[in-house]
Amino acid sequence: MNRRHSAAAAITLVCALAVLAAPVQAFAAPAPPAPEQPGMPGVSGAPEAPGASGKKSLEEVRAEIDDLYRKAGAATDAYLLAEERAEKQSGEIVKLAQAIVEGQAKIAELKSRAGAQAREQYRNAGLPPGAQLMLSGDPRLFLDGITRARQGQQAAKGVLGELNRTQEDLKTYTQDASTNWTKLEANRVKQAKAKKRINAQIAAAKKLESRLEKKERARLLELEQQAEYKSQTAWLSSGALKEINREASASGKEAVAYATAQIGKPYGWGDEGPKSYDCSGLTSQAWAAAGHPIPRTSQEQWRQLPHIAIKDMRPGDLIIYFGDATHVGMYIGDGAIVHAPRPGRNITLAGAGSMEILGVVRPDK
Repeated sequence: MNRRHSAAAAITLVCALAVLAAPVQAFAAPAPPAPEQPGMPGVSGAPEAPGASGKKSLEEVRAEIDDLYRKAGAATDAYLLAEERAEKQSGEIVKLAQAIVEGQAKIAELKSRAGAQAREQYRNAGLPPGAQLMLSGDPRLFLDGITRARQGQQAAKGVLGELNRTQEDLKTYTQDASTNWTKLEANRVKQAKAKKRINAQIAAAKKLESRLEKKERARLLELEQQAEYKSQTAWLSSGALKEINREASASGKEAVAYATAQIGKPYGWGDEGPKSYDCSGLTSQAWAAAGHPIPRTSQEQWRQLPHIAIKDMRPGDLIIYFGDATHVGMYIGDGAIVHAPRPGRNITLAGAGSMEILGVVRPDK
């Protein structure tokens, strides 16, 4: 491969990094749908569905909206995973490009040194200076010539050896840069597809909700709260949480203070404050403020942080919800969490058992 072309290609890779998308965050997933309430009046303007009335009940609409936001949450995590990988690849490309440029400069310098040695030999009829001294009849000059000849041979051999090693390194850097560029492009494609799914799910949910009349939207929120209360009551009654007032760690207290101070702020897709947050944007920023940076998404929080038994929960721990880990809230004690529910809702308190619990993680274990 032409080395100058390699350097030019590497610099082009660095410049291309500017087109990377900005990072986003995991979606909040709403409460799982409660059983359909028979006799619920049809929703004006709602999608057609099988049934005696030919319309979906408000409960069915709520379940559909919940499902759309859950799917958007899953797509968001896929987007974030691709985005994180793209960031890693772009960082590697920058390092490799710098190594290629440095390697090119080193090769140029080594070639200059080798050329100087060759020109000196040419000026001395093909003999190095030490060899000429060896032809002298003076014993002292003869011995000095042997020493200088050996030094010259070692220097020439060292230059050529270093030149070969540098050229091999440069070849490896170029190949690695090409591989990382291919991975970067693949992750950019994954990001684009995931973003498209996210936008489609959110748009569908908002459209569905926008068709509801004002009183129906109020009733929709009431149904959500009823479902959460029912789940919370059943969870507490199961004895899953026997001790609800366990002491928080010093860092946990700081994280809880940060998270609860955000109550009332709106949910914001991909946001991490200070004006709005999504679910894992809230938890990650709260723990960052407490001096313990944690993964940015709910799925990575579940995957990377130490797992804790529910019975051992303490304030500051994070509760991961749903089988696909698409939602997270921070436990604050007394059987409650603070969380950012979903688009269209504000950061609020809720029962820790008001949604399907996957497990609990502890950032400062």
